[in-house]
Amino acid sequence: MTKNNNADLSRRNFLKVTSITTATAGLALSGLAVAQTTPKTQPIDWDEAYDVVVVGSGFAGLSAAIEAKNANASVVILEKMPVPGGNSTINGGGMAVVGSDIQKANGVKDSVDALLADMYKAGLNLNYPDQARMVAERSNDAFEWCRDFLGVKWKDKLAQFGGHSIPRTHTTYNQSGSGIIQPMLKKCDELNIPLHKKVYVKRLITDPEGRVIGLEVIKKYKPGKEDTAATHFIKANKGVVMASGGFAADALYRATQDPRLTDELRTTNHSGATAECLKEMIRVGANPVQLSWIQLGPWASPDEKGFGLAPIFAAYSAFTHGVMINPETSERFVDELADRKVRADAIIKTGNIAVAICDADGAQASMHVMPKLLERQVVRTFDSLESLASYYKMSAPTLKAQIERYNDYVKQKSDPEFGKPFSMNQKPIVNAPFYAVRLWPKVHHTMGGIEIDTQAQVLNIATREAIPGLFACGEATGGTHGACRLGTVAIPDCIVFGRIAGQNAAKA
Repeated sequence: MTKNNNADLSRRNFLKVTSITTATAGLALSGLAVAQTTPKTQPIDWDEAYDVVVVGSGFAGLSAAIEAKNANASVVILEKMPVPGGNSTINGGGMAVVGSDIQKANGVKDSVDALLADMYKAGLNLNYPDQARMVAERSNDAFEWCRDFLGVKWKDKLAQFGGHSIPRTHTTYNQSGSGIIQPMLKKCDELNIPLHKKVYVKRLITDPEGRVIGLEVIKKYKPGKEDTAATHFIKANKGVVMASGGFAADALYRATQDPRLTDELRTTNHSGATAECLKEMIRVGANPVQLSWIQLGPWASPDEKGFGLAPIFAAYSAFTHGVMINPETSERFVDELADRKVRADAIIKTGNIAVAICDADGAQASMHVMPKLLERQVVRTFDSLESLASYYKMSAPTLKAQIERYNDYVKQKSDPEFGKPFSMNQKPIVNAPFYAVRLWPKVHHTMGGIEIDTQAQVLNIATREAIPGLFACGEATGGTHGACRLGTVAIPDCIVFGRIAGQNAAKA
């Protein structure tokens, strides 16, 4: 069995816990947050004023800012980190779209109901139906907005990610979220939308009637300086859009929602993905939903930091065109194209770092990142299955028999063991060199967040009515994905609701 010391503590911690954490911890903590004493309600003097203030510069925030500006509102974007984009920049650049011209050109028939069925299956039917349907119905409109209005360049080939029954993943030309973020930033620049970096949101400011009217922030922010008295006040004449992202990098807070997810477990997220904006929305009355549903990325490698490049190889090559093996048994143990929760849970259940394998043909889908993966020794190549088995301490006869059995499934286009779909022109694994990567899940996405309605208005926990002046979108919100987000549905979620938030904030 292949071991990795960095992952040992994480594996032991997971293996001790077998039950699913409920949302009780999140609701209890939320109640404490709501009960906190609110500071002074309004500063005497505002330092700046805009119609719409957007917090966050990822897919959702930039979409909101662009749409608010197009609606003739004055807009400012606040970004906590020294560079814009957040997790969106390091995202893999895949966008689930229903009914695109690329699907039609590739002979793929898809429907809103088919995507919703996949989302509900992965989400254990905990998805909020109205939100989920809006994402599915407007996915192609968001895709065309990115392409035709922003100038995003897309590949003309589709991919099929785990949990999707139909190939519907559209990929940016560089297989990175930066392929969308950079055109968005360019559009913001063309529209003269200011983007202020290193700005930390200390609190939301409400008037006596409970309307959000602005923010108290820390400028030139540095981590660890959250308690500084040198604050700045920004007035929002019409609305604040919270596109502040999730909290997967906040080990302390995420462990209150799922006690397994301590700081022993790595994350794919950038260091700024923390919970202060979520807690601030809760403090002013927002309703937190499904906070304990936190997704682990099954394609992450313990042999690199953060998100890395392994997910590209795993998602586009090894999972689609290859197999994932438990090195202890030298056999498959899960459908490589199941949803993320199913695969991550399956890896954890084995207690071993998995090895995903494909051949030279399968590796072609991620060949543009292969030089770096090989240089960093995240992916390794082998001239034979025997040498691969020897390196990872597998049984060569068992592995070869497993590959032969899998190859028969490919030829028959039917996997009686695990039900893997073969709709991406998969071929038998026969051509050397063989490529392999080690995989162990990392904390990736927080499905829970603040509850919104279909107009991206934040809902009050007590009254169930919209909090005036407060909008939210993207990973800061909850409900759309239920228990598990399907891969590549994050981008349409962010863009669809980001655009809605910006349009509605501009006319609030």
